[in-house]
Amino acid sequence: MLLISCPNCGSRDETEFHYGGQAHVAYPENPNELTDREWAEYLFYRDNTKGAFAERWLHSTGCRQWFNMLRDTVTYEIQAIYPMGSPRPDAAGKVTADTGTASTAADSTTTGSASPDISGTSSSPTSISSTTAPEGATP
Repeated sequence: MLLISCPNCGSRDETEFHYGGQAHVAYPENPNELTDREWAEYLFYRDNTKGAFAERWLHSTGCRQWFNMLRDTVTYEIQAIYPMGSPRPDAAGKVTADTGTASTAADSTTTGSASPDISGTSSSPTSISSTTAPEGATP
């Protein structure tokens, strides 16, 4: 079980969160001009990387705010947690250029009109709680 550090509520059990898929997937500029195949690829095709992977998460039983997480898919180590609309940090917690875009507007599932205030949090790997792979998982 993962211990996820919500930017608003602090460390909570994984059961309080819902996975929202790959982060930084750019919405097509002209969706009406896409072919059926291109639209299907936008909707259903996602990266399946081994290693560091940027994900969207929702704290569904807590503050109900969305945030992004950089997590290693092999070891389950949480490398960084950062707000929606921010660029993806690298594994060391530094911000890197990203090919996709993300909205800086509040998500439709949030209760507020602005992004969560995470000024007191850090995205460095040393400040984020992480866990090791579950027992029996292959390294």
